[in-house]
Amino acid sequence: MTKDMLISRRAVIASGIALGVSGFAPLARAAAPLKVAGIHASPVENAWNSCLHKALQDAAKEGVIEYVFSEGVSGTDYPRAMREYAEQGNKLIIGEAYAVEKEARQVAADYPDTAFVLGSSGEQAGDNFGVFGTWNHDGAYLAGMLAGKMTKSNVVGSVGAIPIPEVNMLINAFAAGVKAVNPDAKHLVSFIGTFFDPPKAREAGLAQIDAGADILFGERIGTADAAKERGIKSVGSLIDYTPRYPDTVFANAMWYFRPILDAAIADVAAGKPVGRNYTSYGLMKEGGSDIVFVKGVAPADAEAAMEAKRAEIKAGTFEVPKMMDEPK
Repeated sequence: MTKDMLISRRAVIASGIALGVSGFAPLARAAAPLKVAGIHASPVENAWNSCLHKALQDAAKEGVIEYVFSEGVSGTDYPRAMREYAEQGNKLIIGEAYAVEKEARQVAADYPDTAFVLGSSGEQAGDNFGVFGTWNHDGAYLAGMLAGKMTKSNVVGSVGAIPIPEVNMLINAFAAGVKAVNPDAKHLVSFIGTFFDPPKAREAGLAQIDAGADILFGERIGTADAAKERGIKSVGSLIDYTPRYPDTVFANAMWYFRPILDAAIADVAAGKPVGRNYTSYGLMKEGGSDIVFVKGVAPADAEAAMEAKRAEIKAGTFEVPKMMDEPK
């Protein structure tokens, strides 16, 4: 990403009075919305980035923040984008450190008065580098429970991005949900080697269908295209794909970034360090994730069993296993 690209970025700027800070010093009365920048490695239509983008846009519309962003930022340009947004006076920078874990922490150390809260497989660093994970594995497990009772071939498939811990955990949770109700089911797994390549995800899905899968879990966008093409069912992840694929996607493991964003904004506004892990705000029991599904597609007894387990998860009496090893 060149400097010209940063300058010409699309921006959402909210009007009104809301939260504002100088560094990490709290103010009794804010004079302007908090300046927040989003740095997206993929286009904002990518499912994961769209979750962040929507939460940030909603906060801007409410006058809570003033939001600018860049999308499609390569790993080599990512640290530069972080520096430029910090130098432009943004007090909170939201993004992802998966491809630049070491470099992102170095940038944060160089800008101690700027808060950085990034998606990461690593830990927080110092007072101003916070992390969050995408833990919608609760919804994936529940979707797996439905899929395990629906499959007729006894083969289901999952198409993922890269076998990093969070992606592994999500796919493993889906497989665990399947196995919980159908121990004999076979689970196929494919990784496309990138975070955004819908045609490649489609090809991976088609290969799994050719291998016998009759239900696909699409950790990556594009998987549902293969399912639609071959007339089978699919499960979506992060966002609700059913309106886009009404006869194909019957369930979605949702993830909502707003609780994480609100917690980070509150910390910055209160002058508190953001050097902590915000992942827990995205759990189902905290309202940060859930399952949405089309009733009547799965057998009634499967839906009832799933809803009972969902209630247990929300009550904290059942915890979906966190298995972060690469699924086989």
